[in-house]
Amino acid sequence: MIDSKIDILDLIRDRNWPLLRNEIIELEPVEIAEILEDLKDQNDVILFRLLPRVLAKDTFQHLSHDKQEEIIEGLAKNVNKVSSLLNDLDPDDRTAFFEELPGKITQRLIQLLSPQERNIATKLLGYPENSIGRLMTPEFVAVKPHYTVAQTLNHIRVYGLDSETLNVIYVVDDNWKLIDDIRIREIILAQPNQKIEELMDNKFVSLNVFDDQESAISVIKDHDRVALPVTDSEGLLIGIVTIDDMMDVVEEETTEDFHKFGSFQGAIVNPLKAKVLLLYEKRVLWLTALVFMNVFSGAAISSFEHVIESVVSLVFFLPLLIGSGGNAGAQSATLMIRSLATGDVEMKDWFKLVGKEFFVSFLLGLTMAVGVSLIASIRSPEIIVVVASTMVLTVMVGSLVGLLLPFVFTKFKLDPATASAPLITSIADILGVMIYFTIASHYFGL
Repeated sequence: MIDSKIDILDLIRDRNWPLLRNEIIELEPVEIAEILEDLKDQNDVILFRLLPRVLAKDTFQHLSHDKQEEIIEGLAKNVNKVSSLLNDLDPDDRTAFFEELPGKITQRLIQLLSPQERNIATKLLGYPENSIGRLMTPEFVAVKPHYTVAQTLNHIRVYGLDSETLNVIYVVDDNWKLIDDIRIREIILAQPNQKIEELMDNKFVSLNVFDDQESAISVIKDHDRVALPVTDSEGLLIGIVTIDDMMDVVEEETTEDFHKFGSFQGAIVNPLKAKVLLLYEKRVLWLTALVFMNVFSGAAISSFEHVIESVVSLVFFLPLLIGSGGNAGAQSATLMIRSLATGDVEMKDWFKLVGKEFFVSFLLGLTMAVGVSLIASIRSPEIIVVVASTMVLTVMVGSLVGLLLPFVFTKFKLDPATASAPLITSIADILGVMIYFTIASHYFGL
């Protein structure tokens, strides 16, 4: 049994690997860690490489951070060994190790993780939910300014196999600070002896690792890029976000907004696979709230009982009129929510849009009033004026409510998609009932 550093050094010097391995695996991980802490001059790396996979993982967790770095650096030439070690480490221990490393070293080591472990490591490194840090990939190609085009192409051949994209090559300084990005086309068309710094214009667009994922969508769209570099607070390049990653985010956000607009509490990816209880939970809250909200519609109708008793034919047109107001409001809200989400419309534009919507809804109301007047002329000619004027006003009011609610929600930092179609329809119903019977009561002198 090995019981001293001298015995270990003797076995290493004699290159007696079988005996050394047989002896060392009999020790506890904490004992091996104590021995490794005292070894120097690559002897610690030699000993560590002899450990079986599981024992190596357990021992590594007991080492000081400095010794962990020393072991990783010593194993750098054996990529498979480092990769296995990092993938085998418990996520919290690996994260603690990464957090103490310089950004450029962390970035390199993250590349050695499997996709699943990389995803876990990224989350545990402290990047907020829905941040770029959760979305980025560390698989990219970066070169230095002094590289020639020929050297760069060779570098790409060696390291580009696992890169997420080769459309853009990133330029970093010796500290891995991002200083430019160059399209691969420019590199291919340049002369082999030209240096990368000759191709640089020092103009690039990047994302911060803590930026919200949705911000990347507009940046990629505005700058027509298939990928964007991701930097930390010090400007170090730690990953990239590609257009296919963004498409996944767009799909998720669109699905979420679509469900919110239908008064769902959250997105349901596949209703066929979703459990009954989950479908119930996602739908019940808003529907129950809208039930109580629609009580106001009933209260409004009951307050005009005397009008209904006097002109019973008014009831025939009630669903048609208030439904038209709700439909107009849902249309307007859909347009505004989408425009706010894409950035085509901003909060400051609300006043201009109200003026435009006023005239548009007025024209829509007039057109629909002609249609309802034709129906009323056959069914109840005596109320043509009431239903026609009500149609114009309900369409206008519904449209303006649908336009303004998304702005109100945005003002209070709420998702404008929460201004859902059922909510707008309920508000339009209440206002429509009041408008309809108020006009009728005045018209008939009731």
